[in-house]
Amino acid sequence: MGKDYIVEKVNEFLIEEFELEKEQLMPDALMKDDLDIESLDFVDIAVVIEKEFGLKVTSEQMVKIKKLDDLYNFILEQQKN
Repeated sequence: MGKDYIVEKVNEFLIEEFELEKEQLMPDALMKDDLDIESLDFVDIAVVIEKEFGLKVTSEQMVKIKKLDDLYNFILEQQKN
């Protein structure tokens, strides 16, 4: 599964769940500051990652994700392991 697929799936979820506009979803967008994603929202994101990509995500891992591209790369890296 390539990065393009990951970007597409993550963006679809963010648009649906958080009512974001596609234009907001730039790789360098800050999750909290630019996208207004709060700490509790990361739980929802972790659940989707687990369901969509079959990956277990810890809260310690989610805390390290600052930018949208960090999220894409995290999923990509976890799939390789």
